[in-house]
Amino acid sequence: MNPIIPIVFVAGAALGALPAFEVPFVQSLVLTCLLYAGLAVSWSMFSGPTRYLSLATSAFFGLGAYCTAWGLGKLPWPLIILLGGMAAMVFAFLIGLITLKLRGAYFAVITYGLGELVRHTITHVEKTYFHTVGRVLTEAPSAAVVYWTVLAIAALAAWTYVAFGRSRWGHALRGIGMDEERTATLGVNPMRVKLVGFCLSSWFAGALGAAMAVRWTYIDPHTVFNPFIVFQTVLISMVGGPLTVAGPLVGAVGFSLLSEYLRLSLPYLYMIILGVLLIASVLYLPDGIAGHDWKKHFRRKAQPEQKP
Repeated sequence: MNPIIPIVFVAGAALGALPAFEVPFVQSLVLTCLLYAGLAVSWSMFSGPTRYLSLATSAFFGLGAYCTAWGLGKLPWPLIILLGGMAAMVFAFLIGLITLKLRGAYFAVITYGLGELVRHTITHVEKTYFHTVGRVLTEAPSAAVVYWTVLAIAALAAWTYVAFGRSRWGHALRGIGMDEERTATLGVNPMRVKLVGFCLSSWFAGALGAAMAVRWTYIDPHTVFNPFIVFQTVLISMVGGPLTVAGPLVGAVGFSLLSEYLRLSLPYLYMIILGVLLIASVLYLPDGIAGHDWKKHFRRKAQPEQKP
């Protein structure tokens, strides 16, 4: 029996029982960790193996949040979560038909620009047809229900990452990341594989947006389409290591705790420090903390320098 399985069950049971202790600060902090763990894992699901730098996470998240804003009080909570994920998936499919033909900086810039387009479109629709900028969320579920929902989505994202990565779709995505043209010669349809992976990863971001929307009580496009959401998601994945499921999970916990500390102690240097960490990780840990070969690194350090 794999020794990791009992650890996962114990950790899951401990996380699931947390609301019973009624410690609001700890529950809020863990909820933030779970949110970014789910976002980072879902981002790594597609961008890790393909090396496509997607900056559309905040758009997926915001669409899910607005599904909650429009459906809360009218639809059952589970259905709202599903619709939030489906709205993000439909948007990912539409933009994927265009953007997945691009690579590198072009793909990153276009996905970010289309996310901004969605934000301005929803702002226009809200002002023109509903005569409002934001929405007050009433009849919200309890904090415990929101916590368990985010926990379930994050756990499902981690399981999907592993299962999808072991499937032929996951192998095809890794092949595309290494050499897309050569992969196509082996009978793989790169566009179809990329579209499936992109849409699958977007569902979790949309579902998390739908679940977390009620935490703000009042939401507007500036809040839920905030670029900080995608930048922190990418940062967590890159530093943790997008090629392993442990990387985003470890990165989410570490950065959530670091963010909480920096916002209180160094609020003006917060973004600068995060930027420096991202640059350092790209230069010295390109595969992230979890993906780096630490045994080889320390063996090399332990070897005595040869004198000329």
